[in-house]
Amino acid sequence: MKIVYIVPGTGGTFYCQNCMRDIELVRELRRQGHEVLMVPVYLPVLVDSDELSKGVPVFFGGINCYLQQKFALFRKTPRWLDKLFDTAWLLKGAAKKEGTTEAAGLGPMTLSMLQGPEGNQKKELDRMIAWLADQERPDVVHLSNALLLGMAGAIKSRLNVPLLCSLQDEKPWLDAIDDPYNRLCWEAMGQRAGDIDAFVAVSRWYADEMMARVELPPEKVHIIHLGIQCDDVPQAPMTLEPPVIGYLSKMTESLGLGTLVDAFIELKQHPRLKKLKLRATGGQVGADVTYVKYLKRKLHKHGFDEDAEFLDEFDVEHRRAFIQSLSAMCVPNAEGEAFGLFIIEALAAGVPVVQPRAGAYPEIVEAAGGGVLYEGGAHALAAALEGLLLDADRARALGHQGREGVARSFSTRRMAADMIALYSKVTQG
Repeated sequence: MKIVYIVPGTGGTFYCQNCMRDIELVRELRRQGHEVLMVPVYLPVLVDSDELSKGVPVFFGGINCYLQQKFALFRKTPRWLDKLFDTAWLLKGAAKKEGTTEAAGLGPMTLSMLQGPEGNQKKELDRMIAWLADQERPDVVHLSNALLLGMAGAIKSRLNVPLLCSLQDEKPWLDAIDDPYNRLCWEAMGQRAGDIDAFVAVSRWYADEMMARVELPPEKVHIIHLGIQCDDVPQAPMTLEPPVIGYLSKMTESLGLGTLVDAFIELKQHPRLKKLKLRATGGQVGADVTYVKYLKRKLHKHGFDEDAEFLDEFDVEHRRAFIQSLSAMCVPNAEGEAFGLFIIEALAAGVPVVQPRAGAYPEIVEAAGGGVLYEGGAHALAAALEGLLLDADRARALGHQGREGVARSFSTRRMAADMIALYSKVTQG
């Protein structure tokens, strides 16, 4: 099957689950013999691999998009000038600052992108459509997320092929944007949704959330859980000597890092957990840097700063080594999220997880096994962790159960097979 997969590039400055999903899926589809043309927009693809889109130009270059949004002059500049801002070294420089962009300040540009041919980046859309039309006609085109829906109508009109769109974490991005742009973006998304033949949600919970917000017809929404390459993941030692709690996500306040630090401080008071360690990784950008410094001062005040590490590296090799050092993983995001890739990364190595009963976490933890769910804040989290860390046999048994669950239900092979089945369904009408 021939597939065009359009993805937002990323600078690799933080643990981006959408980016890793796209990369794992494209790799596995190619491994299974399918032809996948990975087309980056905004930035080059730099997380875990920049080889998958090698030779393919970046469309909607991040610098040009910004200039065209801010200054009407740049909406009419010739390509030879725009090309200067799309050079690889400039975009890679912009990519390094990608994590500092916050949704709250990007309402007008998010809306403009969703407006597609009526938006300020129409010139970029025309260029991408012309390039796609020159390529071998694909069987399907797949958009990485619903924030790209503005380009769907033009693609459909020119290529006349089925379009699919993944759904993951659009909601927190749009909800961080102030009105009127928040409301206008949701409305624009609903207006463009008719151009899509099938939506692919990464969890039942998120499918329900998006169907309610965008009023998507249920028959168009399909659920395909994320998968990871788990064949060669070694079993973590799980010695619990000393016990180590891990955090793998963007190191930011909104994802619950502070809650975990508070729970860690509380647990350190327990006579049997004096040697407890905390290790966190996943990237920190912008205000996150200041926040992590605050947490370090807090840990120092309690005399526990030497028992906590905040690690910079989180590429695939460092993540695997990091997870091998853990006794339990926890990202206590009280709002939950569309999936929680770190859950299956930890469980694949036999490391149990402790997650709040929020978002898609219960769905994923219960499907894989190997985790503990809790309700409440830092104190409730400490209690859930204590029950696991003081019972090594239980922790190992949960980890073993989760490892089997991930191999059974959350592999890239299963994810790609489900996706191909859906592609086949939409191409057959």
